[in-house]
Amino acid sequence: MHATLAKFGYGPGTVFEDEHWAVVVRAAQPTLGAVVLIAKREVEAFGDLTPDEGAALPAMAARIALAQAGVSQPQRVNYLMLMMVDRHVHFHVIPRYEQARAWRGRSFPDAGWPGVPELGAAVTLDADGVAQMVRDLRDALNGTTLGG
Repeated sequence: MHATLAKFGYGPGTVFEDEHWAVVVRAAQPTLGAVVLIAKREVEAFGDLTPDEGAALPAMAARIALAQAGVSQPQRVNYLMLMMVDRHVHFHVIPRYEQARAWRGRSFPDAGWPGVPELGAAVTLDADGVAQMVRDLRDALNGTTLGG
């Protein structure tokens, strides 16, 4: 497992994955339902993805959209590929919305709306919160009604 997968909690924080990509809950949630889409192979340049890795991206994005729709009902979704600190190919997938969202008794504003997401203005989930977010995103993906 490469460092970026480990840093973002691959394993316990994984919502779903395929042969090439893993979708992991961000413990630091700049908006409700934020995840990281991480290439599982140790690759450091977007242009170095294999054709199969690239071809898998639309299906992963569609599944992420379905899961996030069930949790945060975003108005838009931003994919940020920064790779400055964590060098392996990955996208921060940030749901965007004008009005704050509530989840399990907590408020999740979108501090950057309608501009650039403010990644530093995040609500931090503990291990139990990450596990619950994983369950809720999976439930949304599977069409299960979420608890409040």
